[in-house]
Amino acid sequence: MTYLESAVLVLHVLTAIAVCGFVLLQHGKGADMGAAFGSGSSGSLFGAAGSANFLSRATAVLATLFFLTSLALAYLATHKPKAGSGVMDAVKSEQPAAGAAKKADAPPSSDSKGAAKDAPKSGASEKSAGDKAKDVPN
Repeated sequence: MTYLESAVLVLHVLTAIAVCGFVLLQHGKGADMGAAFGSGSSGSLFGAAGSANFLSRATAVLATLFFLTSLALAYLATHKPKAGSGVMDAVKSEQPAAGAAKKADAPPSSDSKGAAKDAPKSGASEKSAGDKAKDVPN
């Protein structure tokens, strides 16, 4: 995780906590609804539509900041550069000649009955050296 990702994540968490706090501090518009019925004190069902106070404006700013940090975290998570990505990185570097030489030098292993494990089964013939060379990819 880079420093930028860490900074955006910390800002995101702090903004989320602040939004929760500001929402809980605000006075709900539906709280005076019981007084509105029969008393005629407000002109609408959910109270008078007045100008926004400090808490509602701060909540709107924090909600916008929360939205922007969410987008930034999503962008940073999906657009990470791949280390060493190149065309030739996908090609495996194999050395078939070295691997074949090591296998040829090793003695055949035998099981508890003394029969060689690498010995061909009856009826099976071994490929000649020319056939083995044809099987190796270039």
